[in-house]
Amino acid sequence: MTQINTRFTRHFGLSTPVALAPMALASGGALAAACARAGALGLVGGGYGDVAWTQREYKAACQSALTTDRIGCGFITWKMDEDARALDWVLGLPSDQRPKALMLSFGDPRPYARRIADAGVALICQIQRLEQAAAAIEAGASVLVAQGAEAGGHGMNALNGRSTLTFVPELADWLADHAPETLLLAAGGIADGRTLAAALMLGADGVLVGTRLWASQESLAPVGAQDLAMTTDGDGTARSPVFDILRRKHWPAPYDFRALRNPLHRTWEDRIDALRADPEAARADYDEGVRQGDFTRAHATAGEAVGLIHDRPSAGVLIARMTQEAVALLGNAHGTFGLDGP
Repeated sequence: MTQINTRFTRHFGLSTPVALAPMALASGGALAAACARAGALGLVGGGYGDVAWTQREYKAACQSALTTDRIGCGFITWKMDEDARALDWVLGLPSDQRPKALMLSFGDPRPYARRIADAGVALICQIQRLEQAAAAIEAGASVLVAQGAEAGGHGMNALNGRSTLTFVPELADWLADHAPETLLLAAGGIADGRTLAAALMLGADGVLVGTRLWASQESLAPVGAQDLAMTTDGDGTARSPVFDILRRKHWPAPYDFRALRNPLHRTWEDRIDALRADPEAARADYDEGVRQGDFTRAHATAGEAVGLIHDRPSAGVLIARMTQEAVALLGNAHGTFGLDGP
């Protein structure tokens, strides 16, 4: 079996430096378990903190993976500020059932740091700007995720967001000076062996993969949305608050949402203030699109890496393919990355 050895794989007992992004309502138990069986870190998408959903999908992940050694969970931090019951549930499990890692994104992780540390769970913090790194280190994060604005779903808006290509090496340099033991993952635009290899060359210890695994057999994302993604190139996404308004999601600034730029999005993307002022007709149109599975109106969550997606195999096949491609590209860097062939 082809492997890539990095600090991230050694820390979490993985065979490839890949983590599943904990995508709300997409990264369920089946997908997390499939990633874990393929040698990656499978993070269940606890998202907005729905207790019943988190319990069901986390238990399913552990049962299917047969162990919690490569299973974790992720939550939206500002939503935990409103209701942390799902977090409390997962941290309150018996020690042999607790997640290997817990990822927090979009908010200050420090109020939760003590209870996560006391549970013996590794903390992963996703950040979008260098100025957020110090608070994550203060919280005791074992891993920082540098999320570029290319990423699908929620992230930093266009005014404040960073590009993965420049953010990762700058954060790698900062960590080398301020917290050299902290691991770094790249997120945003990672969808094949080329982008995995590029992230490692930029100084990351691994990658967090969302959009590419969102389009997989085990994903909970609607098949119609995945099918549309496979016919869309990287020009066909947009980052805006449109779908948050339509979905009645009250996200704080400066975060917004990247999805496929479908006809309903295009109708409103230049009229955000008007949509906020009177959203009801557009919401009814969106809701009907969801009911009908019509993704010209309903949203399909995907990042700029959608242009690299041309099929929908199992997560295991995707991770093996990505790893093998990266090994071939990094072959000359054997001493740095510890590449092991079959």
